[in-house]
Amino acid sequence: MNIKLERLKEAQKKAKDLFDIIEKENIIRPNISEKQLSSEIYELAKDRLEIKKYWHKKIVRTGSNTIFPYDENPDTLIIKDDDILWIDFGPIFENYEADFGRTYVLGNNLEKLKLKLTVENAWNDAKEFYLSKSSITGKELFNFLEDYALNNGYLFGNNIAGHLIDEFSHYKIHKSSPENYICDENLTDLKASFDNLPRFWILEVHFIDKNKKFGSFFEQLLL
Repeated sequence: MNIKLERLKEAQKKAKDLFDIIEKENIIRPNISEKQLSSEIYELAKDRLEIKKYWHKKIVRTGSNTIFPYDENPDTLIIKDDDILWIDFGPIFENYEADFGRTYVLGNNLEKLKLKLTVENAWNDAKEFYLSKSSITGKELFNFLEDYALNNGYLFGNNIAGHLIDEFSHYKIHKSSPENYICDENLTDLKASFDNLPRFWILEVHFIDKNKKFGSFFEQLLL
C-alpha cells in the first residue's frame, strides 16, 4: 500500500463530498454573483466538513468567464438562468491536497449540455489512454486532449492539462517547471519516479466552444 496515494485518495473523497453537498443544498442558482457563490461554498465547507485551508484560489466561473483558464482573474459575473458554470476548489485535508472541478448547466441549452458531456468523456478517455501506456510524456497526454477537443469541434482552453499533486505544499516540494505539468513542453515520462518515489497527477480538462462564448471544466486525481 502506498500511504501517500491513500491519503490523496482520501482527500479527493472529501472534496467530492463537498461537491455532493453543494448539489444537494441547491446553492448553485441564478441571480447571485460568482463571488457570492464562492463565499457560500466556503462557508458550507467550513460548517459541514470543517474545511478551512486551501492550497489555491477558489474559483467559480459562469457565462463568458468559463472560457478563462485558472491563471486569469476576470471580473465577477452574475449567474443567469441558462448559464453554464464551473467550480474549481483545492482544499487541504490533513496536510494533503485535493483538486476538484466540475461543470454545471442551468437550464436545457443543448450546446452547453453537449460540451459538459464531451469534457467528462474526454477526461475518462484520456485516463484510459494514460493507463494503457507503460510510459507516457506530458506532451503526449496534452496533445491527446488538444486533438480530442479539435476532433469534437472545440478548442482546448489552457496551456496545461494537469499537474503534480502531493502533500501541502507541492509547490515547495516540486519546482515550478514543465516536467511537473501535463503540458506540451513536458518531454519527461509522467510515470517516472521522483527521488525514487512514485508521482501522482491531477488531470484537468478545459474545452471552450470555437466562438469562445463558453467553456466547460472537469478535474480530479488521475487514477
